[in-house]
Amino acid sequence: MPRYGRVIWILAGEASGDVIGARLMQALHAQDPSLVFAGVGGGRMEALGLHSLFPMSDLAVMGLVEVVPRLRQLSQRLLEAVQDIELRKPDLVVTIDSPGFALRLLQKIERSGIKRVHYVAPQVWAWREKRVKEFPGLWDRLLCLLPFEPEWFAQRGLEGRFVGHPVLQSGVRNGDGQRFRLRHNIPAHAPVVILMPGSRRSEAPRLLPVFRKMLDILRVQYPDICPVIPVAPVIAPTIRQLIRKWPIQPHIVTDIHDKHDAFAAAQCALTKSGTSTLELAMGNVPMAVTYRVNPVTATIARRLIKVPHVAMVNLLAGREVVPELLQENCTPKKLAETVSKLLSDPQMVEKQRMAFADVLDMLSPPVGTPADAAAAEIMDLLNEPVSRSSRS
Repeated sequence: MPRYGRVIWILAGEASGDVIGARLMQALHAQDPSLVFAGVGGGRMEALGLHSLFPMSDLAVMGLVEVVPRLRQLSQRLLEAVQDIELRKPDLVVTIDSPGFALRLLQKIERSGIKRVHYVAPQVWAWREKRVKEFPGLWDRLLCLLPFEPEWFAQRGLEGRFVGHPVLQSGVRNGDGQRFRLRHNIPAHAPVVILMPGSRRSEAPRLLPVFRKMLDILRVQYPDICPVIPVAPVIAPTIRQLIRKWPIQPHIVTDIHDKHDAFAAAQCALTKSGTSTLELAMGNVPMAVTYRVNPVTATIARRLIKVPHVAMVNLLAGREVVPELLQENCTPKKLAETVSKLLSDPQMVEKQRMAFADVLDMLSPPVGTPADAAAAEIMDLLNEPVSRSSRS
């Protein structure tokens, strides 16, 4: 029998990690109800009893240039996390995604003797592959979301274990489009367009002004167009402030079930790159992907990125299933043209939807749900004697 009250210290650094962390906590508790959780997380993890060491939003920043003004705060938060782990002496540490912060944390506690799991393999297969040399010793187990990742890491001397993608548990397919229209008083004929500018503070301010001008163009052809912005509650005030003067006021959606209803009601979506593309694919929502970062960040990234696509849907399909409008192509005119085509071209929509089904089939774990598979790996490591804990 496991001893009572074993402690798992868990870190999530952004909204998607909070969702993954909450599901993981539930799956772990199902396997061992005596587990105690500490660490850093957002509203979903806190709702399950986690008292976050500091606000998760302090870690949600992206971009090589964008992170510079936050370095001092991030360093302070890293110190706080390390000290908390040293004081609590948990039985195991789980870091979820957020490699910029999480991998530094794992490095700081490398000599602690505490078992460590990193959940969501760093996407070094996409860019900065040389970072792989820094990984040996950082974790005892690496949990991969994408089916090709274990082989990729194995070829470089590191073990990774595929546990399936959490998007499969998102519940997107339970959405009700008619319910969304009734709740928000949207006419049946009005085209609903999902806008996803990102959950980080550094993302939305760059994309939303472009989205506003795009809507100005689109409403000439679609006067009843209805934009919807699903966001995590923590960033909703920032989004509301940024859109307060828009001629067309988007519906801001923070509730997860309302978000799924919005997906069911939508004719198409415009989203940043990332997991949101898989979430929209689960909802069968035709989409285009767009992104804009600091020009210096973009220049550096282009030299480092080694993959032909940035959208996860396209990467898994091995071809451009959804249009990618990045950086200089992220303009109001080009976005409006693409969204207009998604709203008016049934053949384009059908091609996307057929590809979505093939992509999503690749993401299932061998058994159970992704959270169950991840929890099983963590419990397996937790129950190993410390002397057998691998330091690969």
